[in-house]
Parts: sequence; structure tokens; C-alpha cells
Amino acid sequence: MFSKSDRGNGASDAARSAPSLISANLHIVGNLKSDGEIQIDGVVDGDVSARLLTIGDRATLTGEVVADEVVVRGTVRGRIRSRKVQLAKTAHVVGDIWHELLAIDSGAYVEGLCKRTDKPTEMIEHKLKALPVQAPKPRSIDVPTAAAKTVAT
Repeated sequence: MFSKSDRGNGASDAARSAPSLISANLHIVGNLKSDGEIQIDGVVDGDVSARLLTIGDRATLTGEVVADEVVVRGTVRGRIRSRKVQLAKTAHVVGDIWHELLAIDSGAYVEGLCKRTDKPTEMIEHKLKALPVQAPKPRSIDVPTAAAKTVAT
């Protein structure tokens, strides 16, 4: 009933599952995170993290993208950090692209810095960990005594 190829092939559940779809009539405000594949055909206002991200022809994403692979056919406003980035001729990207591999079709629009790096998805985390965390300094407010008495009575 079950073949040997169905058992223990080592593929993760995320790699075998169907992609998560954001349809054309859906507008999401918030961050998305998946260990698998996300396909956006609607509008997303927020950061997206996935293994594989596809942004459709009429899709719009405003936020940061962190993925192993990104295919952009629509609009992205924000930074893209990905090992492999492919921009189709219909792509419109306003923001920096940090990549290991980059393919840009003729006709694609890019406004921003394209920076090649060996580990584009890890750069921010290392910089954030290195920054010291400081509590805000308390501020005192001087209130004239005459005004304080007037308010009190």
C-alpha cells in the first residue's frame, strides 16, 4: 500500500507542504513568518520571513523581506535580505537588496543599493547583538511654583 519512497526520505514537513497563499483580495497588516513557502498576490504591510517567497505581479509588500530565496514580480518597498533574489521584468523594488545571488530581468525597476554578501540573512542579527542596550535617561520637568499653586487651588 505504501511505497518505500514515502517513508523517511529526510525532507522536512515545510519543504513538502503547499505554499501559504495571500490572495489578491487580501490585505494583511502585520508580520508574516514561515519555515516554508509564501506566495503573496495581495497587499502586505509588514515584515516577511520565509524559506521561499514569491511576490506576484499585482502584489505589494511594504516592509523587510528575509528569505532563502525571493522571486519578485510585483512591488516591494523595503529591504530584501536573501541568499538568492530574482527580479522579473514586472518587478518594482524601492529599497536595498542584500544578496548572495542576484538575477535581474530586463525591464525590472530597482531603486536602492544592491550589496553582495556571503550571509545576507544573518548580517542584521549580528549587528543588533553587538549594540549595547541603554535605558533612556530620566528627564526632570521644571514647573514654576506660581503655576503649580494656581492649578492646585
